[in-house]
Parts: sequence; structure tokens; C-alpha cells
Amino acid sequence: MQIGIAIVSLFLVVFILQWWLGVTTNHDQKIQVPNLHKMSLAEVEAKLDALNLDFIIIDSATYNPDYPKKSVIEQDPEVGGFVKEKRKLYLTLNPSKYRDIEIPNLNGRTKRQATTHLRSQGFIVGKKITWVRDIGKNVVRGLKHNGKVITPGTKLPKKTIINLVLGDGN
Repeated sequence: MQIGIAIVSLFLVVFILQWWLGVTTNHDQKIQVPNLHKMSLAEVEAKLDALNLDFIIIDSATYNPDYPKKSVIEQDPEVGGFVKEKRKLYLTLNPSKYRDIEIPNLNGRTKRQATTHLRSQGFIVGKKITWVRDIGKNVVRGLKHNGKVITPGTKLPKKTIINLVLGDGN
């Protein structure tokens, strides 16, 4: 008799526990994650409020010119996934511009060395070369940006066009 009561009690506790977990965790509820790519924060907030979802900005990625400034580049969970209400989506935003990089001291280096170094840092080496009277042929004697001489240590955004000032060998 006592074994029967224990078995029935165990099944009853398991059944009640299963029912309680289903109710409190919204077991059958599914909200499909919308596509938030290229949306501004205001648009994201409005869309997620309508779906009773939340978001957290976790990072700013490297600048991508194909996306609007301060728009969503990545999201987790992915588009089309399913979540429950009041869950958080983690967003990565596009910064407003390329990050600033310090100009290195390339004075005395060859044109090839300077070009390789600038490109490796993310700058674009321009085609306008300024020649100055100097004994070293194709040796860097300065850098220019928009026609103005720039000094080492100056910070410019990545993808900035930098022109070389080179010695003419005379």
C-alpha cells in the first residue's frame, strides 16, 4: 500500500513539476528573430519593442562603408532563429568612421619600405609624388595629406590617402 502511494505521489510530483515549468518558462512560445541589419538604433528599438524583445549593444566592429553609420552589422541570435519574449538580442554596431592610426616615422626609408608599411597599417599610398632635392634617390623625406605636410605621430583615419615626398638622387 505504501509503495503504491509513493509511486503515485512521485508521478503526481513529476506531473505538477512539468506543468509548472511549462507555464513559467513559456515552453510553447516562439518569436522569430527579425532581420536588424543596416537598421539604426531607433528603428531597432521600435521593432523589438513591438515584439516584446530586448537588446544589448556588445561592440562596435571595424568600420564598414557598405553599412550606414551606427547601424547593426551583426546580431545574435541570427535572423530567423526563435526566442521567447523578453529575451535579449546582442548587437554589433558599425562605427561612425574608420579608427585613427598614428603616422609612423618613415624618414630615411626607401619608397618600397614606406609603401609597404603604410599599406600594412591601412593607409592608401597616393600616386602624387613630390620630388625634393636630396642625395638619396627614392628615399622618403616626408609625407603629405591633401597637399599638407604631415609629421610622424599625427593621427589620421584608416584608408586615408597619403602621398610621399621623395629624394631625387641629385
